[in-house]
Amino acid sequence: MIATPDRTPLPRNFFDRPVLEVAPDLLGRILVRSTPDGPIALRLTEVEAYDGQNDPGSHAFRGRTARNEVMFGAPGHVYVYFTYGMWFCMNLVCGPEGRASAVLLRAGEIVEGAELARSRRLTARNDKELAKGPARLATALGVDRALNGTDACASGDTPLRILTGTRAASAQVRNGPRTGVSGEGAVHPWRYWVDNDPTVSPYRAHVPRRRRS
Repeated sequence: MIATPDRTPLPRNFFDRPVLEVAPDLLGRILVRSTPDGPIALRLTEVEAYDGQNDPGSHAFRGRTARNEVMFGAPGHVYVYFTYGMWFCMNLVCGPEGRASAVLLRAGEIVEGAELARSRRLTARNDKELAKGPARLATALGVDRALNGTDACASGDTPLRILTGTRAASAQVRNGPRTGVSGEGAVHPWRYWVDNDPTVSPYRAHVPRRRRS
């Protein structure tokens, strides 16, 4: 018999820890996105840790800006950024206020609301691809900058919440370099994923953009 995932929301103190503790501990947890069209639930299978001003790969490495302001706030809040002029990506803020660390949600399995997710991800060849990659995940869940700063630990109705779910067993968790990170930040093995899960995105090293002649 398959155990029923725990539907208890994760408390703020879960996120008020070092990002390298929180990131692997998020694998197997359930993210619930509430929308006017209905809810979508996703089991997290891949994440990346970004350690603020100690991490050259982090948006907060050079300090506080209007874009990364949420990262310096209280843990348990959602940081959404826009990238490549076309995609949104979602993070969960970790550590004490002012620390600016966060976990990028890279991939997951849609466990509820698949029909709604499919309507947003028309190019997905199958359900395993609905949230396979951070931009696809955000698109499937209907996440944009309007959700930046959302408190995922707030009581009552909230558009995003993280449930306890069924934590991935330690033997299933793998880690390695983060996808697309360049420079000094490329050496950190801070990408975590559930081994052999078909929803995990493929690793891609950073490729410098060619300048147009």
